Amino acid sequence: MKVILGKKIEMTQIFNQKGEVVPATVIEAGPCFVLQVKTKEKDGYRAVQIGWQKLKEHKVKKSMKDKPYKYLREFLLFEENEPKKGEEIKVSVFKKGDRIIISGISKGKGFQGAVKRWGFSGRDATHGVKHEHRTLGSVGASGPARVFKGKKMPGRTGGERVTLKGVEVVDVDEKRNFLIVKGAVPGGRGSLLEIREEVADKKQIQTN
Repeated sequence: MKVILGKKIEMTQIFNQKGEVVPATVIEAGPCFVLQVKTKEKDGYRAVQIGWQKLKEHKVKKSMKDKPYKYLREFLLFEENEPKKGEEIKVSVFKKGDRIIISGISKGKGFQGAVKRWGFSGRDATHGVKHEHRTLGSVGASGPARVFKGKKMPGRTGGERVTLKGVEVVDVDEKRNFLIVKGAVPGGRGSLLEIREEVADKKQIQTN
């Protein structure tokens, strides 16, 4: 079962076999523990719930006695073999060259205008333009005399769930629980990441 939780450490760069510089991200992943296994007969679907970073006793609330972990996440199961409760999941489940799926929360950028949020070109930056150059222009329609729902407008940017597919694993450091992947991943330093094998996602599409 190739699923694990981790946090983004930092970005770096490595050299491939051709001597080319490749941007990479260092992720501290696991070890995680299986807390609950859901079955189709009992729960209506097959899934596994895992926990990461066990809390100290004084931080554990009564409702958390069975699952005293800082992070809890659930992953759907599509393979026949089921994990066992209490099973440990280490970063070693992934190997160099694996293709994985990473999900996380993107960096929040606050309230932004339409130029930065949606990539609008803005108004003409020439002499005689009366309005600010980075405005989005007309937003209404002359007929209905209202703004349609879904219109791209200024607003809060970032802070959304982002999923990257086909991310390549370039190295695995089992001693430090580090997973090094090619390219950038969502979120800032220390942000939580959900990592799973890409094959599992393909099975999910076929099942649905």
